[in-house]
Amino acid sequence: MGDMFATTRWSMVAAAQDPTAPHAREALAELCRLYWYPVYAYVRRRGHDHHAAQDLTQAFFARLLERHDLAAADRTRGRFRSYLLTACQHFLANEHDRETAKKRGGGRARVPLDLAGADGRYSREPADEETPERVFDRQWALGLLDRALGGLREEYTGSGRAKLFDALKDCLPGGAAVPYADLAGRLGMTEGAVKVAVHRLRQRYRDRLREVIADTVATPEEVDDEIRDLFAALG
Repeated sequence: MGDMFATTRWSMVAAAQDPTAPHAREALAELCRLYWYPVYAYVRRRGHDHHAAQDLTQAFFARLLERHDLAAADRTRGRFRSYLLTACQHFLANEHDRETAKKRGGGRARVPLDLAGADGRYSREPADEETPERVFDRQWALGLLDRALGGLREEYTGSGRAKLFDALKDCLPGGAAVPYADLAGRLGMTEGAVKVAVHRLRQRYRDRLREVIADTVATPEEVDDEIRDLFAALG
């Protein structure tokens, strides 16, 4: 488990903070890609419309860099999720209105956020009265699951098992139940072999999810707590 913490989102934060560091631009782009939507969804649930939320999300990430706020993201203090949400809360508390955000954002370096589909994505959020914090946590959780699934897909594709992955992926948590007999017929395998393949896929998925979560917490001991929080956020 120790090797898992050698290269983490925390090291990515450090690289993004220091523009002279190797691969700083790539680190910044990756951080923004991973975490912009939970921030955007949080801002929307705080009552801002699409355009204001775009401006505020862009300005928030720009401020993290301009004011060296990422330097305060000390991995020894806990989870990056908690740091990012607290930083966003403080940022919004200091923003008086959309015009202020736009003026302040106008003089900032742009950060690589792909906000084009944000409004459509947010429109699929549940229409209940969830708190902004719960929306943030749910989107954070969904992002972790997506990254774990994406890594697993790459692993299977790289070893020539893309067809097997596509057939079995619905057997992972959250997927539609598919009878093993149907899968066996589709894959030309025995039902027993399918059961073994599904067991291995689920184990690798659990491993991948732990690796992804390990990137965002300070110590290996926090991984299990974060997994519990993740599934609690998904309700």
